[in-house]
Amino acid sequence: MHVLVIGAGGMIGRKLATELARTGSLGGAEIKRMTLADVTPPPVPAGEVEAIDALAVDISAPGAAERLASLRADVIFHLAAIVSGEAERDFEKGYRINLDGTRLLFEAIRLEGERQAYLPRLVFTSSVAVYGAPLPDPIPDDYILAPLTSYGTQKAISELLLADYSRRGFFDGVGIRLPTVVIRPGAPNAAASGFFSGILREPLAGERSVLPVKETVKHWLASPRSAVAFLIHAATLETSGLGARRTLNMPGVAATVADQIAALRRAAGPDAEALIDRKPDETIERIIAGWPKSFAPERAAGLGFSAETTVDELIEVYLADDAPNAAS
Repeated sequence: MHVLVIGAGGMIGRKLATELARTGSLGGAEIKRMTLADVTPPPVPAGEVEAIDALAVDISAPGAAERLASLRADVIFHLAAIVSGEAERDFEKGYRINLDGTRLLFEAIRLEGERQAYLPRLVFTSSVAVYGAPLPDPIPDDYILAPLTSYGTQKAISELLLADYSRRGFFDGVGIRLPTVVIRPGAPNAAASGFFSGILREPLAGERSVLPVKETVKHWLASPRSAVAFLIHAATLETSGLGARRTLNMPGVAATVADQIAALRRAAGPDAEALIDRKPDETIERIIAGWPKSFAPERAAGLGFSAETTVDELIEVYLADDAPNAAS
């Protein structure tokens, strides 16, 4: 098996590549080769896969998608995107990377299949930002997509393309709408949702963090460990049961900011909570106000996807996997 990870330099992409290299298999098949692609060459993990290539590729650049499709990977993980806050600030870049790059990739795979039979499994990471207010709480699987951000719009259009290209038999696509990933390791990123990790990660390390929204804000969360597990399960899933709806809402934890702070207090005490600075940000508040609060992901649960159920578990995963003194 040849596995291609596009966006392998991002946090989830690195963790996915590391896990695949560690096990050396996917769905019971041995991984003979992995190709890792991002705008700069991503790190190459050690493990059971001997042949791993790292490529510097911008999927929106001329010829880049064709180059990747010509590799004829058996499984393609498409994680490449710029995050929500950046996509909102830079309209043109958001559409170029998140939508045009995705369409170019899908089309390159189609044309590669026209030259010689080729039907890869393609796993696409979408987002809960495809939904927009007014929203029920929880959101059922069949609720209408009506994004209120450019990022959400780019992901929603890509979901439609994924379904259509799969329906036409150009690839076997599965889309997963990731919850906001908490706790993200490393430095803060440009995502509007970044504070959901920051108000836990920084205080756990004895550092100050900024809370730009009210503590009543409720959101849908899952750990990096679960995000990687979602991707691997989607790559090995029997897709005949998906029908025309190729994208699934992933399970997660429905928690308010107050719930997060309470879990932080249980894990690290009141001194950690005191490191959170309340500094309202109208732009972030406006973006987050249009995002979902919770889901009833019955389709995903029925297909074997699972995640954490409490913020306490999210903190436990971070301390075990990603904190500076983590064992792994």
